[in-house]
Amino acid sequence: MNRSLAVERVLRGVQPHALLDGLRSALQEHFGARSVDLLMADYSLAELRRVTLLPYTAEPMPVAGTAAGRAFTAQQATFDTDEDGVRAYLPVTVRGDGIGVLVVTLPEEPEPPVWAELGRFAEALGHEVFVADRDTDLYVQARRSSRLTLAAEMQWQLLPGRACARPEFALGGQLEPAYAIYGDCFDWSASARKLAVTLINGMGEGTSAALLTNLAINALRNARRAGIGLDTQAELADQAVYAQYRGQEHVAALLLEFDLSTGEITAVDAGSPRLWRLRDSKVERVVFDEQLPLGTFEDTVYTIERLQALPGDRFVFVSDGVYDVPGAHGERYGDRDLAEAVVATASLPAAHVPGAVLGELRDRRAGGLASDDAMIVCLDWFGPNPSDGIESAIS
Repeated sequence: MNRSLAVERVLRGVQPHALLDGLRSALQEHFGARSVDLLMADYSLAELRRVTLLPYTAEPMPVAGTAAGRAFTAQQATFDTDEDGVRAYLPVTVRGDGIGVLVVTLPEEPEPPVWAELGRFAEALGHEVFVADRDTDLYVQARRSSRLTLAAEMQWQLLPGRACARPEFALGGQLEPAYAIYGDCFDWSASARKLAVTLINGMGEGTSAALLTNLAINALRNARRAGIGLDTQAELADQAVYAQYRGQEHVAALLLEFDLSTGEITAVDAGSPRLWRLRDSKVERVVFDEQLPLGTFEDTVYTIERLQALPGDRFVFVSDGVYDVPGAHGERYGDRDLAEAVVATASLPAAHVPGAVLGELRDRRAGGLASDDAMIVCLDWFGPNPSDGIESAIS
């Protein structure tokens, strides 16, 4: 049997909690690997944590200043050599969402096709880990440098992921404080024809804010999956939140839908997070007609607005936890600072922009402590994908 097929068969056949053990044994047998480890990115994207049978027992590896961190950040394989042999750090990614790094040590430098094979195994491992999370806590536990609050547990489980990439677009999002987030959240979903992006900022703190946000996100998903228009989606979610809280709590939301064949954007602004656009090296705030937050009244009617995305556009969404953060002297992280941060991160891929801007925010924040949770989502629009014409026609 072809050795690549043999390794992939092992990955598909082992129990979810035994993925790494199975891959390790297969790479030792078929490639002579001396060691094989899986490092998972923690929720704050600051550390890479080794997957072990006993969680929290291995020392983490910082992302900054390490070979594994460079592989994770750049999403490209890196290599180093020591007395044990040649060590490869291979990004483990699921459809643009980087979740960790596979570390493989071989006794000597192999031919380039071997590195390509190992890279494919890392990608296959990522997909298997994604599926395995349904059945085991092993990989979820490995992502944690400390215990999550209950609210943070609820919010992270609600997210679609932290990044997504297709020929038409690339997305990345991050929440802070990663281990104690409560009301901010984002959601996205793509089909052959459309990309839906939702940004949420729920009232309150702790578990109560997380419950409110969970209700809003799931109400919006339920309406979206019924195939109805964006304005009606907002109205149904508004009714669901009002029915539960009778106007005492509400959710600020920005709903967007991208037509993947044209770049036209349909939007509903319900007291939303703010949107910035970088086009031709110029940054500007995109202002919509702000409508009532979801759940304010029982039968709010929402209207849609339209916007055109052009190839090369970058959109950056920020919650008030970013915009209103106090600096060392009481000043706010306002329009000027955000515009500068968007320009300063222009060369980064979308998946890494949120972390870079939030890192600057942490440096500015008085005392380094969060007074509110914060959300940043970055979307790069590359333009329609001609190769999807047949798929779109039959979808």
